[in-house]
Amino acid sequence: MPVNKDFYTLAGSSGQSTGYTIDQSIRFNSDDSAYMHRTPSSTGNRKTFTSSFWVKLGKVNTNTTLPTPQVTHGVGSSGLQLTTDGTLTAYTYYSGSWSGFLKTNRSFRDPTAWYHFVYIVDSTQSVASQRIRIYVNGIRESSFSTESYLAQNQDTDWNLSGEKMWLGIDGSGSGYLADYLATDIYWLDGYAYGPEYFGEFDDYGIWIPKAYEGSFGTNGFHIDGRDASDLGDDESGNGNDFTTSGMAAHDQMIDTPLNNFCTMNSAAKHTDSGFTISNGNLDLTRTAGNNKGVVSTIGLTSGKWYWEVRTIHGTSYNIEHGVIGEDAGYILTGTDVSTGSRSSGYSLQFNTGDYYKYHGGSNSDTGINAASPSFQAFALDMDNNKVWFGYAADGDSSITWFESGDPAGGLNAIYDLDDGSDTYYACHNSSRGNGTQQARFNFGQDGSFAGEESASQTDSNGEGNFFFAPPSGFLAICTKNLQA
Repeated sequence: MPVNKDFYTLAGSSGQSTGYTIDQSIRFNSDDSAYMHRTPSSTGNRKTFTSSFWVKLGKVNTNTTLPTPQVTHGVGSSGLQLTTDGTLTAYTYYSGSWSGFLKTNRSFRDPTAWYHFVYIVDSTQSVASQRIRIYVNGIRESSFSTESYLAQNQDTDWNLSGEKMWLGIDGSGSGYLADYLATDIYWLDGYAYGPEYFGEFDDYGIWIPKAYEGSFGTNGFHIDGRDASDLGDDESGNGNDFTTSGMAAHDQMIDTPLNNFCTMNSAAKHTDSGFTISNGNLDLTRTAGNNKGVVSTIGLTSGKWYWEVRTIHGTSYNIEHGVIGEDAGYILTGTDVSTGSRSSGYSLQFNTGDYYKYHGGSNSDTGINAASPSFQAFALDMDNNKVWFGYAADGDSSITWFESGDPAGGLNAIYDLDDGSDTYYACHNSSRGNGTQQARFNFGQDGSFAGEESASQTDSNGEGNFFFAPPSGFLAICTKNLQA
């Protein structure tokens, strides 16, 4: 599919002011059937409530249940969802019948950025259009393809004693939908508060979080995942904790609205059904098909950058990781990385037993065995237009750089970047091999590789979470470092 370059974050494209901080988010991975649930012991306000949360999307153009409390009562459910066309729907039921439904004309399909959603229900309002309100990044949604509202003072099926609330799953309790990261999840019982209670525009006109300082009501809660061992802990003081399922400590991430990390770009992934992306857009899995790729969300124009990959592959395979310039056809059209545009990239291949380096339509064998599982590392110097490739076997404590490379010293780069591009993206391409192939990327947000390893390394700025130590001066790809 064609890819809009607005879906790519460029170095220096955003800024934040100081103040309220969020240090973590929670990963909801559909492959792990991840969700949270709580059953209220008392009925709260069924006419008035507010939901506020930040989300970074994983899959796009698929049904995505957002982390408002979903409920099911009778034959109906209530909640907030993105649908397969990217539009946002808000729906409420009362006794098994629709009592309010909004569907936006606008689509939300950007996996590179954090969205802030505020959903307000207040049936006590005399004006019908005030009874359900949706705000995205501080701005009210006002254009709908479907628009109906609750009757004045009508109850909803939300907030009932004994009626389970779900987060990260649809109201049926069975639909483990698309992957995303979420943080600062608020639900206010009995209050209809707008986005100004949860966020503000910074000096650059960007919507950022701020501390909520109001009341929560009986069943209100605030979940932000600050305790990795108890991701559903309620920080409101109400003790309305949620029980987690399919989640572990490694699902606490340092990717937040105030420090947005690079991932692989699900809006720029080939649509082949045998090539999937999951786990916060860090896991790439190949089960069928050939030469299908994806590029990263953040384009790099200057500075020095480091990332690492953990790879599992079969005995017959051709997987490659590396960098690709902005002029490559894949970035603009969503076509195969390997068809024409691949020659514009610089990559490290696993090619039936050994590591190969590849550029300009030809490859050469390094003579080094590509074990499985194994690790690969990449150091990109955009100030001097150089790139280094490294590797480590499972159990190694450090990266070995090909061709005696020394990224920290600027010596023996495996390639000079000479194709004329001003911006480069991390990229991945793979062909079907014998068995399932998996590449798990880490741009600094999860050096545990989803719990497979124990990570403790940071970059030279003290940012990121890596399994291996980045070369001195090379940084995690995140907005704090882009703005440094």
